[in-house]
Amino acid sequence: MSTLTKPSPLSTDKIWTRDFVLICVANFFIFLGFQMTLPTIPLFVTHLGGSERLIGVVVGIFTFSALLLRPLAGKLLESKGRRFVFLVGLIIYVISVGSFGFMGSMVFLFAMRIVQGAGWGFSSTASGTIATDLIPAKRRGEGMGYYSLSGNLALAMGPSLGLLLVGAVSFKVLFLISAGLGLAAFLIATTLRYTEVEKGAVKTTTIKFDFYEKTALPPSILLLFITVTFGGIATFLPLYAAQKGVSGIQWYFLIYALSLMSTRLFAGKLYDKHGHKFVFIPSVFLMIIAMLLLAWLPSNTVLYIAAICYGFGFGSVSPALQAWSMEKAARNRKGMANATFFSFFDLGVGIGAIVFGQIAYMYGYASIYWTAAGSVFLSLLFYLYILTKEHKQGSAH
Repeated sequence: MSTLTKPSPLSTDKIWTRDFVLICVANFFIFLGFQMTLPTIPLFVTHLGGSERLIGVVVGIFTFSALLLRPLAGKLLESKGRRFVFLVGLIIYVISVGSFGFMGSMVFLFAMRIVQGAGWGFSSTASGTIATDLIPAKRRGEGMGYYSLSGNLALAMGPSLGLLLVGAVSFKVLFLISAGLGLAAFLIATTLRYTEVEKGAVKTTTIKFDFYEKTALPPSILLLFITVTFGGIATFLPLYAAQKGVSGIQWYFLIYALSLMSTRLFAGKLYDKHGHKFVFIPSVFLMIIAMLLLAWLPSNTVLYIAAICYGFGFGSVSPALQAWSMEKAARNRKGMANATFFSFFDLGVGIGAIVFGQIAYMYGYASIYWTAAGSVFLSLLFYLYILTKEHKQGSAH
């Protein structure tokens, strides 16, 4: 078994160690810069003379670039180490985002969005794996909840900040600020103390094309069914609300973010104490209620109630599924487990955006949320199947 380069962060039951605080701060800067570009990239494409079809391509290629490269990031996390993947990913991300403001061609923007997706796939996979390394195993649900909170804070602040800046400064300045936040994360990352991967500690059998961690598949598949709802909310909810004459859409995202952040106070501890069944089932029902309310959507009040239900539901289940995906993975496979988890997250978002676009065109916006409720219900059925299978395996032993 290999030794640690420095005293192991896993030797204590404390969550709030120096390095855990630093990785949370770095994650906040990464996500804040990323969230600032979400609503402004489409505006920039329009500024360059791009059509709505090109906006969809430029926005979508980022997700699939990150998706394709996460498995490679997972392998490199185990073979090259956490530091290498995290720092390289951040460098790629900073250079790509910083270059946006200097472009006057859609071709180059398209190419650099692919590069940005690569940097995002590497850095976000590494960051989550490092956080997992730093959290004591018996407090993993609670710790991942706190870690996720750093990204949720950026989610609450980033889109509004990006739109505010684009109205006050040039696109070039906006993208340089976003890149600067990534650079701040890079500087923080250089001060982190990393552990070596225990390559010989546990024998694992891997297939030739090693693109996923088998033990992480059940929670990752559950996540896919859930994250398809993102496409319906982020892309089409503003248009749907305007069609219905509901004017409080800007408050929906704030209420959602605040509700999501509040779950960090209890959801992780509930997972650590009672397991995923005490978190998953109530969360799924809350998300189904949210989707049904959005399909109905008669008023602002119903919109806000849906935001609360969705925020509490997704905010509780996401860190629980991430902790579950790491739970059974060997020490030298946790990087690949984290890559598997985020790959299914990306896949769900990408599939949701494409499928819901077709549904909206053929059947109207309300049908998006009826379908989304069905997708979340399918996750519940698959979850019950997993529980039944685990129960049978436990009885056999």
